[in-house]
Amino acid sequence: MDDTTPSPRRGRAQDAGRFDWHPEPAMFDLQADGARQALEDLGRQAWALAVEYVYDEALVRPVGPDSYQELRARFFGPSLEPAAAPATPHPSSAVLDEVRERVLPYAYNAYHPRSFSYFTPPPLPMSVQGELFCQVLHQGIDVFHSGPIGGLVEEEVTRWLADLVGAGADSWAVLTSGGVMANIMAMTVARDRHLGHLLGTGGPPRGRALEGARVYVSDQAHFSIGRALDMLGFPAEALVVVESDRRYRLQPGPVADRIAEDRAAGFLPFCIAAVCGSTNTGSVDDVPGLAELARTERLWLHVDAAYGGAARLSARDACRVPGLALADSVTVDPHKWLFQAYDIGGLVVRHREDLHRTFDRSPEYYRSTMPEAEPLNWLEYSMEGTRRFRALKLWTSWKHVGSAGFARLVEHDNDVAAFLAAEIARSDDFEAAVAEPDLSVVCFRHLAPGVSDEELDAHQDRLQRALEVSGEAWVSTTKLRGRTYLRAGVMNWLTTEDDALGMLESLRHLAGTLPT
Repeated sequence: MDDTTPSPRRGRAQDAGRFDWHPEPAMFDLQADGARQALEDLGRQAWALAVEYVYDEALVRPVGPDSYQELRARFFGPSLEPAAAPATPHPSSAVLDEVRERVLPYAYNAYHPRSFSYFTPPPLPMSVQGELFCQVLHQGIDVFHSGPIGGLVEEEVTRWLADLVGAGADSWAVLTSGGVMANIMAMTVARDRHLGHLLGTGGPPRGRALEGARVYVSDQAHFSIGRALDMLGFPAEALVVVESDRRYRLQPGPVADRIAEDRAAGFLPFCIAAVCGSTNTGSVDDVPGLAELARTERLWLHVDAAYGGAARLSARDACRVPGLALADSVTVDPHKWLFQAYDIGGLVVRHREDLHRTFDRSPEYYRSTMPEAEPLNWLEYSMEGTRRFRALKLWTSWKHVGSAGFARLVEHDNDVAAFLAAEIARSDDFEAAVAEPDLSVVCFRHLAPGVSDEELDAHQDRLQRALEVSGEAWVSTTKLRGRTYLRAGVMNWLTTEDDALGMLESLRHLAGTLPT
């Protein structure tokens, strides 16, 4: 190094003592003597606390017994309201102690093998490590200069997601915060690109041009489709909910009937939003049939495969989610069945330009001075601006377990769910909403002889809360055709058939303690 080379250590004498206001100045002055050791010590302490949480809390019970008000009192104190921001600094050890005492014992514990969750699988260990590096590297995935390597890792990972759903060579994908953002972006692309084409507006339709448009979904569609239409300026009647079949799947026949009715009434059908793995039941719509209908009627086909898309990695179970390659856009959520740490979702579109023309904005302050070809700027493909380096944790996980490993984890969950459904079918005190689930969600009810349907609904709610308080297992509840069901989502590679049996036995025991 010569005298003209800038050195990060120039001016050290003037900087000495600049962070002495803090009990741990080395946490801020990364060039000070002992700073590296201080960071290494912090890392060891934090990781030890994380492992302590997994073994001493997360594997002990699915969730704490506290009610909402009880938990507020524990965390906030007698006022039940947030405290003022801390005025003075504290050493890192004190902060970690507070995490240990006030946070870790009261979390929802996705690692617990009898946590039959919504869609909250435990993250793969390599995903957690990838998230650590994501935060340390601190790449902004919007323009190339803010996160050069981050942009390339996302390009590779999103190509893997596009290949996962069977999209072609012209396809493109982008990472999002989750399925809601992906579905909102998908509806935005469908509006601006396809509806605009059908209307012949010469540009993205807005205002009154949206009034006659229609989008078709099942009664099991995710709420985010309706939310997207609201946000995009469509009137409420633009969302047409079509009743699903007895297995909660959307079929093309009833959709075709509604399309014909709407065309006769002067409306403009432009999109079908199908689901592969509904949140309620795990049901899978007839995507091949809906794709054929969409082609015939010149409709955009979006498939919300946030949950079920990962089944495509399994040679055995890919047949459970057919037809994704036929869609114009597909939502996939790696923080569901690819077992990623929150947050990471994804949107795949058949044509790259559909994303680019919908979202491309080029502010004057985002300029490249590189003499070669213009670099990839992810800002041009997303509703979001600066985004976290979400791709790294999925990249490290996929490298670690491979597609074959993901397939094994998905197959395991499907097998445990099938076992649970079969046990319910053999019992005389439980009944399932669907005898053979499409994927790994099982909805069922505990039967209490001689009570009305309304009383039986209340019984499911009481039973769920009793199970939660017991700490023996955890299931959620849902409504299907107006009736209350217990809902067991098998989303955990640690869950076994014995855990499924244990959950049923806990419910049986607790049911005997409840008032009828």
